Amino acid sequence: MKKYVLFDHDGVLVDTEYWYYRAGERALADIGLTLDKARYLRDMSAGAGTWAQARAAGVDEPTINRLREVRNGYYQQYLRTEAIEIEGVVETLAELSRHVRMAIVTTAKRADFELIHERRQIRRFMDFVLVREDYRLAKPHPEPYLTGLQRFGAVKAEALVVEDSARGLNSAVAAGVDCVVVHNAFTAGQDLSRASCRIGTLAELRGVILGDV
Repeated sequence: MKKYVLFDHDGVLVDTEYWYYRAGERALADIGLTLDKARYLRDMSAGAGTWAQARAAGVDEPTINRLREVRNGYYQQYLRTEAIEIEGVVETLAELSRHVRMAIVTTAKRADFELIHERRQIRRFMDFVLVREDYRLAKPHPEPYLTGLQRFGAVKAEALVVEDSARGLNSAVAAGVDCVVVHNAFTAGQDLSRASCRIGTLAELRGVILGDV
């Protein structure tokens, strides 16, 4: 049985992937550009995202920097106003906390993470949280998950990663850690074939960890 579980955050514990995309789409629309969703998802798998399309369209870096702040503002607006709960997450974490130690390893920025969890119960089940400012190289590089293992003092065979996207899955695989992918409609079309296991909802993770499936 695994002793340590490293959770991705966006799309796994809260339903925020779409709203991050939507905020970038809205920021680019302010300057007359259309953000192609399919290309965004491909770019995201490689660790890029919104601004790859902007650069390809000839948008200069000062403008991108300005749009990034605009995007961040739109995103935080969505975090405050949209329904981002995923049903059953808190109950699943409460059950798993009886059997394993858990942490969050996310590419979310600290400000966004703190906003999301102002009134939520998810963090209380976690030993620690690693946000984007806590490591140098982002997913799909293995550094985020290797940093998580180091924080736990765990060996790879003792750990399990839970992800929803190809970017995070590839980070876990590169780190040499087994990865369960939970279904997320926004990222479901990505190549997730390297997952150790795929589940429909987070509630199914109990069976994976405790050997009930």
